[in-house]
Amino acid sequence: MVNTQAQFDKAVAIVKGLPKEGAIKPTDDDKLAFYGAFKQANDGDYTNGTAPGMFDFVGKAKYNAWKKNEGLSKEQAQAIYVELLKTMLNKVDDEDSKKYLAELETAGAQ
Repeated sequence: MVNTQAQFDKAVAIVKGLPKEGAIKPTDDDKLAFYGAFKQANDGDYTNGTAPGMFDFVGKAKYNAWKKNEGLSKEQAQAIYVELLKTMLNKVDDEDSKKYLAELETAGAQ
């Protein structure tokens, strides 16, 4: 059985530790998808009142990314986060991405 929490924790550490100038570069859409899954996994459904105003472009984008995951359980959101990272790493297919994929598998097996 896969340890979703351990895999999620490892995935978060990998994403946070990605070098800015490395071969693995998340797009803005990737970053928003990670944000939405992360917030759902840690905070659950958005309950902060109203959505950000239409001129708060960054806030609105983050809000929409989080709302896309509304209704998902913590474990489902964690699994989505891990899958997003795996998909991104598989696209790069270099030594670093292979190392990160192996670390994710090891974390999930604990």
